[in-house]
Amino acid sequence: MDLQLLFTRRRLALLLAAAALGGATLTARAELAIIVNPQNPATRMFPSQAAQFFLGGSVQFVPVEQAEGSPLRAEFCKKVLEKSPAQVEAIWSKIVFTGKGKAPKEYKSSAEVKKAVADNVSAIGYIEKSAVDDTVKVVAIVP
Repeated sequence: MDLQLLFTRRRLALLLAAAALGGATLTARAELAIIVNPQNPATRMFPSQAAQFFLGGSVQFVPVEQAEGSPLRAEFCKKVLEKSPAQVEAIWSKIVFTGKGKAPKEYKSSAEVKKAVADNVSAIGYIEKSAVDDTVKVVAIVP
C-alpha cells in the first residue's frame, strides 16, 4: 500500500473520530434548569443570583449539588458560577475550614437532586431542563 494513501486514511480516521467526539460533546450540553421547591416563594432569578447560593455567598437557600466529576456539574460551574469545579471546591473548603458553613450535599443524579429539592422548601439545585417535572419549580434556564 502506498505510504501517502496510508497517511491519508489515518488522517481521515482521526478527523472522523474528532468529529464524533465533538458531536458527543455538543449533545452533552443540554440546557440547565435552576430549580427550587414549588412552595418556595421565589419565582425567577438571574443565574448570577443563583450563583451566590452555590458559592456560599448567601444562606437564604440550601444548595443541592450534582456529584463531583459529573459533566452537568462542570457545565454549571462554567456557565453559572464562572469558575472551574476545582475553584468551587477550594471556595467550599475555605468556608468549611473557617467554620462559616457546610458544603452542599452532593447527589449522584438529576433525579436525586430533583427529589432533594422537592423535599426541602429551602433547597435550590440544577438539573437538565428535560428532567423538569411538576415536583419542582424552575426559576432560571441556562442555555
